[in-house]
Amino acid sequence: MQTAQAAERSFQLVLIKPSHYDDDGYVIRWWRGLIPSNSLASLYGIAADCAEQRVLGPGVAINIDAIDETNTRIDVPALLERFRKCGNHGLVALVGVQSNQYPRALDIARPFRQAGIPVAMGGFHVSGCLSMLDGRAVDLDSCRSQGIAIFAGEAEGRLEIVLRDAAEGQLAPVYNFMKDLPGMEATPVPFFPKRYVARTLGLSTSFDAGRGCPYQCSFCTIINVQGRKSRHRSADDVERLVRLNWAQGVHKFFITDDNFARNKNWEAIFDRLIELREKERIPLGLMIQVDTLCHKIPNFVENAKRAGVTRVFIGLENINPDNLAAAKKRQNKITEYRKMLLAWKAQGVMTMAGYILGFPADTPETIRRDIAIIQKELPLDVLEFFILTPLPGSEDHQVLWKNGVAMDPDLNKYDVEHVCTAHPRMSKQELEGIYREAWSAYYTPEHMRTLMRRAAATGVPMGSLIKVLAAFATAVHLENVHPLQGGILRLKHPSERRPGLPRENPWIFWPRLTWETVKKQAMLAGTVGRLLRLGMAIARDPDARAYTDLALTRVDDAEDETLDLLNVTTGARAAVAHSKKVAELTGTSRTAEVVG
Repeated sequence: MQTAQAAERSFQLVLIKPSHYDDDGYVIRWWRGLIPSNSLASLYGIAADCAEQRVLGPGVAINIDAIDETNTRIDVPALLERFRKCGNHGLVALVGVQSNQYPRALDIARPFRQAGIPVAMGGFHVSGCLSMLDGRAVDLDSCRSQGIAIFAGEAEGRLEIVLRDAAEGQLAPVYNFMKDLPGMEATPVPFFPKRYVARTLGLSTSFDAGRGCPYQCSFCTIINVQGRKSRHRSADDVERLVRLNWAQGVHKFFITDDNFARNKNWEAIFDRLIELREKERIPLGLMIQVDTLCHKIPNFVENAKRAGVTRVFIGLENINPDNLAAAKKRQNKITEYRKMLLAWKAQGVMTMAGYILGFPADTPETIRRDIAIIQKELPLDVLEFFILTPLPGSEDHQVLWKNGVAMDPDLNKYDVEHVCTAHPRMSKQELEGIYREAWSAYYTPEHMRTLMRRAAATGVPMGSLIKVLAAFATAVHLENVHPLQGGILRLKHPSERRPGLPRENPWIFWPRLTWETVKKQAMLAGTVGRLLRLGMAIARDPDARAYTDLALTRVDDAEDETLDLLNVTTGARAAVAHSKKVAELTGTSRTAEVVG
């Protein structure tokens, strides 16, 4: 009888990726989210392997559920009841928690801890703080006071330790693996059942082909959490996860490597993806992240296209070399920007770039000037603006923290949309104001028309560009969130307001939400309609493929005398002089590597 009872025992593992609160204190949640959570997919894959291996013993089944709060409401009473029925035998794991999500994660954890259910938390916030600070800084004691176990590092080969401790009621206060980052080959691959994938826009999922970045950007947390040494999956690993997903009808992937161009196994992975795409006809659609020197790697751009890359995110960050140097982003050479972007254009790949506002040399005037230069001179499709933020886990944050410089104590604001520390040349209001203005300045109707004409001339899929332009041109002004935190149809509930803020009267809350939703959807539909009409008009133009402008012209040695990009700042002129000197010393033409 005891054996039968043991065989029926169930361990509940609930993986939760928290969202965070908007400026009104409501959880940011959508009917369909925009970006799939790789942290959640990775933990699900590792947990599924633990369940298959019966790491809690042959008589214990691990039942796994995954909740991405950006697209799914957390039904706390239902989860508490599920745990109650199995004697609280299980674990709530808050995964991939970033600094801006940390306050929400603590709020999610509270009712579970009050019910005596084990809770653990991992992700960039706790890992970054343990890596760069004293182990207690930036509110980690709030975890400890609730009895939440802190997990720092990566879960491959370690999750089973936490599961066993939770099953035995002996969770440790801290699991710190930051000095022992695991290899990635032959480990469980990220995977999400289709019922979860279906909650993201476009039925796309994600995986990391590698971790680690060799560069030293001072604003980056990744190098201090995942390290600077390249660790990667094998081509066999990648093929396995592609086949797992294709078997359930999923073929679109965001490869989340911070810099796939520096993954030492990129060529073998691309070769395998090319084989799956060209020989087995799996219609792969990929988005990757790269640096601004990726075009210098022989065959990288061409193989990316053959492997199925349709969108590439580039860490452009800024066009002022002085700002780049201040952030230790020395690998970014503005003299290479046009060559790199034209290389991707030649393959018909949509280019997306991050652009950081708030470097020490920035003012509202210089930011407006630089946006205008980008519009005119760089063949870039989508520009994503961020406010320079001292994220816990970054060198920037560590320096300010050690020097006692004031930073905003509310971690919910560390979402790269709010000003969290003083700027030497702009007030908080000025910096946040120019951040919002930047979106309107770049995504003007005139410039979006130019972007669509460039797309038609270079083979970038018009439909895909229109969807992205509609989202990026409207998210900040309609929803007051960054497009990367966006989605389709904002969902709110009065019970999900941040603790400490008043609960609104339902008779006021629901009518207002309904009116706001109708108004926003109408405005979004209007934007999409205008872009679609413009796209059809461009497609009917017999001369669409012949369109050109300054940004699309081939790079030549004389442009350093004519382009504002290379002349408007002292740092730009110095970068050009350095490039000329290198060319003279090496006996090479500065345009030798241009893809036209």
